Amino acid sequence: MAILKLTDICKDYAQGKEPVRVLKNVNLTVEKGDYIAIMGPSGSGKTTLMNIIGCLDVPTAGTYELDGRDLKDLSDDELAQVRNKHIGFVFQSFHLMPKMDALDNVALPLLYGGVSLKERRARAEEALKAVGLGDRVNFLPNQLSGGQCQRVAIARAMVGKPDILLADEPTGALDSKSGTQIMEIFQKLSDEGMTILMITHELRIAQCARKIYHILDGELRTEEEGGADHEKKAE
Repeated sequence: MAILKLTDICKDYAQGKEPVRVLKNVNLTVEKGDYIAIMGPSGSGKTTLMNIIGCLDVPTAGTYELDGRDLKDLSDDELAQVRNKHIGFVFQSFHLMPKMDALDNVALPLLYGGVSLKERRARAEEALKAVGLGDRVNFLPNQLSGGQCQRVAIARAMVGKPDILLADEPTGALDSKSGTQIMEIFQKLSDEGMTILMITHELRIAQCARKIYHILDGELRTEEEGGADHEKKAE
């Protein structure tokens, strides 16, 4: 069953008098339970693609269906509701609230979703235990290591039980040991049936996924379609 389907997605940005096409007829289908990595160098269009998939931006042309729903012409408020209900985000720089402890950071998406305080705290504590931080629920971000902050971010992404987890360079700000620990958590989530779409420039990290795509100059390729050749040209 397709959770996400992109058909001929294009994205243009104004630059001077002429628009610049950043994404060029991108096609991607993500099935329930997929674990996919998208690799690409700086400027390849991977962040733009992630923003569109995460409903943080809209395409210039093409069709985006999420959980069988065409997202075309949705308002900003409707897109925000889609993000909150269907998508969990993990970013390179964590984006934790510095004055909130780990428990409240994880519970934050549930607050926006109208969940009661008692249930928010119970689900946030359960999510923190799932990433090995059951003993750090009352710690502030500045009392945690980088790897622990990323685990809090993963717990926050998962607490709303989204359809898909989007991870943008999830190990980019971590040392190799912490990065390995984060990828072990992703593997556990994948084994449990979570659908994961990850953007990375590191081959070692991409190889943790079950499928690898490459993006270069706004065009998406699978390994079989010559993505590896594209990657070599970009080096």
